[in-house]
Amino acid sequence: MSFRRAMCAVALCGVAPAAASAQSRLVEGGYEITYLGFAGFRIDFTARFDGNRYDIESHAYKEGVMRAVTLRYEGRNRAWGRFSLRDGAQPSGGSLSIIVDDKSRTWLALYGPGGQLSETHNPPWKPPQPKDEMSEADKIGTLDPLTATLMVVMKGDDACRQTAPSNDGERRIDVTLRQVGTESPQGAGVPEAKGNILVCEIYSKRVAGYFDAPPEEAESKKERPMKIWMAHLDDTPFRFPVKLEASPGFGTAHGHLLYFRERPLTEEEKVAMQR
Repeated sequence: MSFRRAMCAVALCGVAPAAASAQSRLVEGGYEITYLGFAGFRIDFTARFDGNRYDIESHAYKEGVMRAVTLRYEGRNRAWGRFSLRDGAQPSGGSLSIIVDDKSRTWLALYGPGGQLSETHNPPWKPPQPKDEMSEADKIGTLDPLTATLMVVMKGDDACRQTAPSNDGERRIDVTLRQVGTESPQGAGVPEAKGNILVCEIYSKRVAGYFDAPPEEAESKKERPMKIWMAHLDDTPFRFPVKLEASPGFGTAHGHLLYFRERPLTEEEKVAMQR
């Protein structure tokens, strides 16, 4: 697994928007991914919930040595819609803003019935070759990375028994989670968790779209999966990522939760969600 592929899966499963009860609240959290002992990647999120509506934003960026010696990367993802504790999320839309080196792009996705997708690219997206175009069939049922994460989190104890079809506007990658065990909060080194923590493996699969590098030889074989730990952190039935391990070729990348906090929404924040 390449480091880029590892970071794609981290971006999907390392952003933990906390699902809320019916109360209005704001939840904030942050993750750090280190590689070979050096800080490399950071993901922060802010989730707003009011009644049955959600509006979540995430910010992923390089830091430390990784930022100094590699190309600039910065990604912002927003997801909004409605939800219920019984049925989970009913997404309305998602947006991405991505900067790689000196190039930037945005993508807006609006979700319709039957998994239909309406999208807007800026600048307009033109795949280099016809084979790099995603078909309409490939797009049906796909979700922006942050919305896909929310769907995983809201599965609760079944979070690691599913496949999340993630779409960033240029490519579709299916991320499959499989539970392989459980650990206690003390054993996992996450004392703030409530109850046992799920230990899961993550497999990613290229489905369609543009990839700027051919599949590595290892991808044609059984890849070495990443591992993720999913825990209860509040009084909802949902589970949030709290740890991650990946081996992108050599060495090991480690991800961990830096902070998780919540408070009631202010009246100004409630009004802003209605816009």
